[in-house]
Amino acid sequence: MHIVRHADADSAAQIDRAAAASSLFDPAIEQRTRAIVEAVRDRGDAALTEFTERFDGAKLKPEQFAVTTADQMQASLVADESLRAAIAEAHKNIAAFAKKSLRKGWQTRNAHGAAVGEKFDPFTRVGIYIPGGTAPLVSTALMTITLAKVAGCPEIVVCTPPGKDGSVNPALLFAAKLAGATEIYRVGGAQAIAALALGTKTIRRVAKVFGPGNAYVVAAKRLLYGQVAMDLLPGPSEVLVLADDSANPRFVAADLLAQAEHGSGHERVWLVTTSSKLLKAVEKEIARQLPKLARRDFITKALAANGWLIQAEDMDTAVALVNRLAPEHCEIMASQARELSSRVLTAGAIFLGDYSPTVLGDYVAGPSHTLPTGGAGASFAGLTVDQFQRRTSVVEYGKTSLKQALPAVQKFAEIEGLGAHGRSATIRVER
Repeated sequence: MHIVRHADADSAAQIDRAAAASSLFDPAIEQRTRAIVEAVRDRGDAALTEFTERFDGAKLKPEQFAVTTADQMQASLVADESLRAAIAEAHKNIAAFAKKSLRKGWQTRNAHGAAVGEKFDPFTRVGIYIPGGTAPLVSTALMTITLAKVAGCPEIVVCTPPGKDGSVNPALLFAAKLAGATEIYRVGGAQAIAALALGTKTIRRVAKVFGPGNAYVVAAKRLLYGQVAMDLLPGPSEVLVLADDSANPRFVAADLLAQAEHGSGHERVWLVTTSSKLLKAVEKEIARQLPKLARRDFITKALAANGWLIQAEDMDTAVALVNRLAPEHCEIMASQARELSSRVLTAGAIFLGDYSPTVLGDYVAGPSHTLPTGGAGASFAGLTVDQFQRRTSVVEYGKTSLKQALPAVQKFAEIEGLGAHGRSATIRVER
């Protein structure tokens, strides 16, 4: 891991490294992703077949991409009671949280007396990407599909990578079906995003694409933005722990290790603390806990590349650094956690106190764990149910209210030199 103390001569340069752009904006990844997108655009299902074999090791024909009803029923049969209970518990919290966030239509009268307002309709066909690979994210199925279902989207299309034998993790299938998926395809990676956005013979295009993924998935979403709508850029996982000397070093170390274990090697973890004592204690705890973890090889790779223990001069400096880094998850383990949270303005999600580890947000708390990474939190919020709703403004004037608006309309048309604009209003009130 990288250790930075505010008194170090090169601390400013080290902080710049810690805040450097993530793999979301790697030009080499973008170039390779562009080639994949263009191949899907030009060759459709044939390209999907080729990439599925190359990247996932599965030899599938286009007619094998779709997960059948029989496959879904089998997944339901093998789901044991403890899995069913865990999925049901998480699904209940996620759906309840989403229902609170739904946007509802409204109407008012403007200064002319005209009726104006907004209506919100669910997108009719949405695409959701669920990562697979070394850790099939069953929880992500719930954190995305549930929101689409609560919003009322009638067609919810899921893409997820297959295993080498062409199968999809049965727990993931069970969760996806329970959450409301209407179509599931064994297609992963950037090629899945391209298929959802552009359409192929087998996978019809959608209106908006959702879901997290690796650096290639996120690059594909960036490249295809405008072909369809996109939710946000949720890439490799991140956690930042903001702490003072009251924090428990065992808890801090465990949370840093947890977010580093996903497996891409692009994960980023930071401890930002005012306490030299805590920094040393966390360093020792990481060394003690790491050898006991099953995915220690993945964790070691991520920590070597993007693991940071940073001592800030004071809490004001620490908070400023948090806002600069714009972490996906921000845990605050400090004596004034709630007050500090009011000053954190760029995090995807905030977790307060010693007993709110990020894993609760990952699995069961309620808010979606699909969050902005790579600094995107400075501009984007996390996934919410209203992103599955399409907003439309509604305007209704009568003859009286049109007359009220006419002088201003005519003036704007005159200033802009757009006579037909003005005429389209005056023609309605002429004798």
